[in-house]
Amino acid sequence: MDARFRRLERLSRIAFWLPACVAFALLTTLTITAHAADPEQVARGKYLVAVIGCGDCHTAGYLLGKPDIEHSLGGSDVGFEIPQLGVFVGPNLTSDAQTGLGDWTSEQIVAALQTGRRPDGRELAPIMPWRDLASLTREDAMAIAAYLKSLPPIKNKVPGPFGAGVRPTVPVMKIVAP
Repeated sequence: MDARFRRLERLSRIAFWLPACVAFALLTTLTITAHAADPEQVARGKYLVAVIGCGDCHTAGYLLGKPDIEHSLGGSDVGFEIPQLGVFVGPNLTSDAQTGLGDWTSEQIVAALQTGRRPDGRELAPIMPWRDLASLTREDAMAIAAYLKSLPPIKNKVPGPFGAGVRPTVPVMKIVAP
């Protein structure tokens, strides 16, 4: 009887502590994930994004003189026409998984910034100045990625791209060779 009693006592302790341990582990994991980005790195990325001028092409209204600051970096509403290629609209850079960079890893964002290639292998629009960004230090490129990953998601699928000869549904800025 004593052995059975001790066994039941052990099982009741396990039954009490096991859910508490699981809850603690889950909370710890969520807290670490939520705070994984270094605040200094995110601040550096925010500074670099501002200095580089990413919002110029990736914020609605900016190219029309009335930037939508509440939806900063959520995608443009003006396209760039490149002769013989078509019209390209600055995409959503926020953490939205469907319309932004939410499913991209930091490494994929850095690769796009420095090689001009998306995770699926496609080239970024020629207007994207990735060749200039290729000279960023790894730390600066990672800071930009950390900042972009920290942005709240904005659901905004920009129109396009529009191939050559296709009529765009947005105002257009035409790129003219010198």
